[in-house]
Amino acid sequence: MAGRNDPHGNNRDIRDDFRAEIREFLGTRRARVTPEQAGLPLYGGERRRVTGLRREEVALLAGISSEYYTRLERGNATGVSESVIDGIAQALQLDEAERIHLLDLLRGAGTTRPPRRRPAQQHVRPTVQRVLDSMAGTPAFILSGRGDILAANHLGRALFSPVYADPARPPNNARFVFLNPHATEFFRHWDEVANDTVAMLRAEAGRDLYDRRLTDLIGELSTRSEEFRRRWAAHNVRMHTTGVKLLHHPAVGNLDLPFETFPLPDSPSQFLLTYTPEPHSPTQDALNLLASWAATNDAIERPAPADDSQPADSAETPD
Repeated sequence: MAGRNDPHGNNRDIRDDFRAEIREFLGTRRARVTPEQAGLPLYGGERRRVTGLRREEVALLAGISSEYYTRLERGNATGVSESVIDGIAQALQLDEAERIHLLDLLRGAGTTRPPRRRPAQQHVRPTVQRVLDSMAGTPAFILSGRGDILAANHLGRALFSPVYADPARPPNNARFVFLNPHATEFFRHWDEVANDTVAMLRAEAGRDLYDRRLTDLIGELSTRSEEFRRRWAAHNVRMHTTGVKLLHHPAVGNLDLPFETFPLPDSPSQFLLTYTPEPHSPTQDALNLLASWAATNDAIERPAPADDSQPADSAETPD
């Protein structure tokens, strides 16, 4: 991550971090693809030092020279063409999220801008908050790329009341998943959620290694959670735009909640998350009960004051 050698970014090439990320990402992608999976022949009695593909094998599959691919994997990303990227993506069997991540890293390796000390605060427009509030029967949130809950409607706050129990503002899903002992009860498939959370943070980091709040969060999680460190080292990235979240809410029990996410075009690194249960299902009944519970529970309506000198307000206070 940014500042791995110098946290203040002094006296070093700011592209070094991206080059290191390229090297580690491509190395982990090579390691997971066997010659058999790539359609390459194995010669009898050959002893391989690596379980996955060698650099020269990736180069062969991508239609480029071994020397060129080796330079690229070492982070020399100057002037890489679209066709070369396509060839490498095909050779390493990258999915769309991984291909975009590689493009982000290559773009970053060519930048000369200095790292930002502190990113601009993320604001949720009042009109967006009104949209959330109009979705009275649907838990709805605005999330940042690093997992901050920037805004929510009343039912959303009720659904994620265990996350809101942390006094830090804004509430952060990644911090809850890895640092809160109740997370394994709240997420019935915690291991899957943990993998997805790290994969989304890794993708966000590829877009901007110098987002100070993001690097601070990753540093905190790496220091305090072995589960996070192990997953972070895998360099997995993922697009997680739809699916079903299996929750266990302390007030209403098990919930099977299909979800959809929608990017906000005018707000980079923000997206709308909604949970919509099947009509007339047990989950819909439980969600109706949760709405009644929320109507009489003031704690979820008025979260604890924000820290870091942020205004005392609900989760809608932008970070």
